[in-house]
Amino acid sequence: MERIEHRACFGGWQDVYRHRSHATDGEMRFAIYLPPQAKEQKVPVLYWLSGLTCTEQNFITKAGAQRYAAEQGVALVACDTSPRGEDVADDAAYDLGQGAGFYLNAITSPWSRHYRMYDYVAHELPALIEEHFQVTDKRAISGHSMGGHGALIVALKNSGRYCSVSAFSPIVAPSRVPWGEKAFSTYLGSDRETWRAYDAIELLKTSNEKIPLLIEQGDADEFLHTQLKPELLKAAADAAGHPIELRMRSGYDHSYYFIASFIGEHVAYHAAALRSP
Repeated sequence: MERIEHRACFGGWQDVYRHRSHATDGEMRFAIYLPPQAKEQKVPVLYWLSGLTCTEQNFITKAGAQRYAAEQGVALVACDTSPRGEDVADDAAYDLGQGAGFYLNAITSPWSRHYRMYDYVAHELPALIEEHFQVTDKRAISGHSMGGHGALIVALKNSGRYCSVSAFSPIVAPSRVPWGEKAFSTYLGSDRETWRAYDAIELLKTSNEKIPLLIEQGDADEFLHTQLKPELLKAAADAAGHPIELRMRSGYDHSYYFIASFIGEHVAYHAAALRSP
């Protein structure tokens, strides 16, 4: 593991590392913000999953979350959105291939060799963070768009592993919208039964843990009615008796201006959950 960025930020440190990943069979990068409290004690971790076309840089440079993490004494971890490299399968479209891993384990060729982002996010990355940094094993998870989808499925598939989950403008029903159908058919094949394992609405039907879902959505989001459809998640959660709060924000779109406007509330929400016994 090699540190490639190190910057003072709100009394703590914003670092970026690269390392060899067993899950993705290649080099991966992640960012970690360690708040000033980490100098004296171990702190809990909020994991962030970014959306299509992003790297670890989008969140750490645009969201403004470090200030709130410093106030709350929470570490922030943001990883890349896919494996990358000359030997990694790719596609010319922005919504497939490098930058568009969809936080699943691909099973079709040539994607299955490297595109195992679910294993990376759910298992390898937390183990790495907890081994090498001044953090506890108390975890929360959040994300945006494709990363909101990732946060929801990782939390729902791992009962008891996360104290809290939230999402900004998430893809909640990937099996039913163009972004998800394109990615799932490519990475997982044509058998839609296989897709159910990575669809938050399907996972709600069998979830043993009723971890509350906090969803932040702008009503001026250009993808709201075609790709996101948060009302489907609300209906599925209500049918399953699963707690959910869907916040519709007037005038906000899909950008990081939206995330920056409400990330402080989400960091505080997760910090409260992480402090609970």
